[in-house]
Amino acid sequence: MDTREKILQAAAEMLAEDMAAKLSVRAVAARAGVSVGSLRFHFPTQRALQDSLLARIYEHLLPGDAIRDRTLPPRERLLNCLRQVLAPLGTREDARTAWGTVYRAFIEPEPTEEVRAAYLRFEREAERRVEHWLTVLEEEGAVSPGRHTRNLRFLLTVLNGLSVERALPSGESVLIAETETLNAAVDHVLSTGPAPPAGPARP
Repeated sequence: MDTREKILQAAAEMLAEDMAAKLSVRAVAARAGVSVGSLRFHFPTQRALQDSLLARIYEHLLPGDAIRDRTLPPRERLLNCLRQVLAPLGTREDARTAWGTVYRAFIEPEPTEEVRAAYLRFEREAERRVEHWLTVLEEEGAVSPGRHTRNLRFLLTVLNGLSVERALPSGESVLIAETETLNAAVDHVLSTGPAPPAGPARP
């Protein structure tokens, strides 16, 4: 294993043990058994290390780039991307475990700057993933420009809501309801026109 891989593996292990881990350069270097200078050579900043680690995690969970598979129409591609995000949750027990981990890492503890920074790292990566989909579709003319931010927040909210529903003891088929919601979300994003111009401020 080369030095870069050792560093990423050490950081991943630290994150698996504690989702709120700060992943400081010194701590990760010590865990990987490399010098701080060696780590800085591969990852000049702490942000570069965090971004590379999160990108690796998402590549593992969501292999390939479904949004660029032009053998399918834009609607099916966006739908597949949303399904890929929910896929790791699997069964209700998987979803409960995942949300339990999120609760213990980010909701239960006091909202310190360290906890907030750890959560924002995950949120940033999720935003980048969805923004990438929207950018590709906008370049193809499938999504109207001007609603990027609104569509981004909308899709992330839908994904968060559906992931919570998977963890709850629902009496109906979650997959049927989830499929209907995903279809409605995709239809909304692909049918929205450009954002209206900002009007005068209301009193």
